[in-house]
Amino acid sequence: MAAIHKISEDFYEETFTLIALHSSIEDYMLVYALNSCLKTKLKRSVNDLEISQSGSFPIFDWRDEVNDRYFTLISNNDVKEEELSIGNLFQDQPSFTKYHLVPEYRDVDYFLKIELDEIDVEEEILKSVLAIPKIITAYIVDACKLKSKNNLIF
Repeated sequence: MAAIHKISEDFYEETFTLIALHSSIEDYMLVYALNSCLKTKLKRSVNDLEISQSGSFPIFDWRDEVNDRYFTLISNNDVKEEELSIGNLFQDQPSFTKYHLVPEYRDVDYFLKIELDEIDVEEEILKSVLAIPKIITAYIVDACKLKSKNNLIF
């Protein structure tokens, strides 16, 4: 009889801090502001995060070797132009569909994911992010309570 091996969901428990950012500026402008404020070196990743048909989300990341942290900035929104079916009243007009990386937080524009070992540093990072003039608000999201937590594992 063959042995059955199962991998528990708790086997791979990734710990990270997730900061929700509300801002109307473009992603490259936000990256520049975060790099200036947090002294990071976020860069655009070669590949975007693609989640089946839900869209493609650009990723900016940087590994801080000195403090053993990994920063990732990702947009929560993606807009795709879709084809309209023949016979539709507005078939000559383009149709746009908006997708969200984390549907529970539709109003959030960007997420800053920080993989770190120290818990006490996240409040300091949040205060620094809130000091950026073009950020409307920012707050820490409890990633354990998200239904779409798997979308944040990349």
